[in-house]
Amino acid sequence: MDMTQALQRDAVRTRRALLDAAAKTIATHGAAVSLEVIAREAGVSKGGLLHHFRSKEALLVGLVEEWLARFDAAVRRHLDPNDHRPGGLFRAHIRATFDDSPEMVDELWRNPAVLTALLGVPDVLQRAQVHDRMWRQALADDGLHPQRAAVIMGMLDGCTMSDLLGNTSTKAEREDTRALLLALTDETGPVVSQG
Repeated sequence: MDMTQALQRDAVRTRRALLDAAAKTIATHGAAVSLEVIAREAGVSKGGLLHHFRSKEALLVGLVEEWLARFDAAVRRHLDPNDHRPGGLFRAHIRATFDDSPEMVDELWRNPAVLTALLGVPDVLQRAQVHDRMWRQALADDGLHPQRAAVIMGMLDGCTMSDLLGNTSTKAEREDTRALLLALTDETGPVVSQG
């Protein structure tokens, strides 16, 4: 490995440490946590933190981008290459939403302090809205009637918000909701006939 590769690897590791430290310290100390505290938790100087993220807001945007990328990767993992029926992307999205694997169940993202800190940053909201529009367009093209798609998306949005706010559903209730959502993708027409 040459020196350039080693430096790039260290930069990736440092960035990861900063994102992890930011999530942990915000969860522990609240939204007002200082960059100094985050840097100390990551084992770098404040200058080192600012080299990777020019401001606290940029660090919070980085946290959200990382989480959104993690979710997108989970959807791709849950896509069934043998499923050619309409609604395949919806099924993968549902499975990712209810994915209880360690990389998806991150209690830091379910901490109200983290959510509060993130919602206070306009760039975070803008990135989340762009991501949401991207998914809504992709799912609109997945072959389900718009009414059916709207019901499923509304339920998924509710499940996600519930998770972010400290979901108190039992495992059985979550499994029932997951099964219901998957069953809704078995048909392609409207949920309720219009007319």
